Amino acid sequence: MTDVFINYRTGDGEKTAALIDQELSRRFGSARIFRASKSIAPGQAYPDELLSGLRRSAVLLAVIGPDWTNFQARLRDPEDWVRKEITEAFACELPVVPVLDGRKTDRLTKADLPDELAWLAEIQSIPFSTQDTETGLKRLGDVVADMVPGLRDLDRDIASPFAPDSVTNSIGDVSGAAVQSHDFTGDVGSIVVKGSTGPVHTGQGDIYQNSRNESGGRHFSGNGMTYFEGDHHGDIRHRFGEPGAHEDDDR
Repeated sequence: MTDVFINYRTGDGEKTAALIDQELSRRFGSARIFRASKSIAPGQAYPDELLSGLRRSAVLLAVIGPDWTNFQARLRDPEDWVRKEITEAFACELPVVPVLDGRKTDRLTKADLPDELAWLAEIQSIPFSTQDTETGLKRLGDVVADMVPGLRDLDRDIASPFAPDSVTNSIGDVSGAAVQSHDFTGDVGSIVVKGSTGPVHTGQGDIYQNSRNESGGRHFSGNGMTYFEGDHHGDIRHRFGEPGAHEDDDR
């Protein structure tokens, strides 16, 4: 199934046509984009393949470079393939979108066109700046996605199927620090840490584990703490009182 047919003239827009093909193929899949030099295999009859690809399409992008209207003799020739593809799209009632390639390419006027193509001057076009191809390709891809039903479901530029405000995280084995930035609201369930070799910090206050603070000692903050390191044999007991109270641990 072809959705987008790229029409262009060799010597006036083929480089931009190739860029458009590359970007749209990346976003929607190569099979959905028809460009003659890519889509017609060696040995195939190109007239039949061109017309077949066009008639399977949902929109035609006509890449119009700065010299496009200078090919007057060819535009007036019924056998010129650039002209034939556009007129065939019109006959099939396919939307045609003129893509104005470069800042030097002006909007089409009826005076620039043979009578059979005069209607192109009344079609809304899309400017494509070669000075900012990334923006131009992004805009063109968005336009195509809006025009062709089903393409948005294939769009690789849609980051997530979830709601815009939702957040999902997936972290596998961690050796070192794992940081989730910004604020949390609501409840957080159980947290399990296995084999940590870097900082682990939950709750309020500062906790430094397996590291030294600036004074060279361990740093804990909060109401009460349990701290031990090295090998231990026997019981370890602790007791908390009110802030400011002090009792020695029985060991």
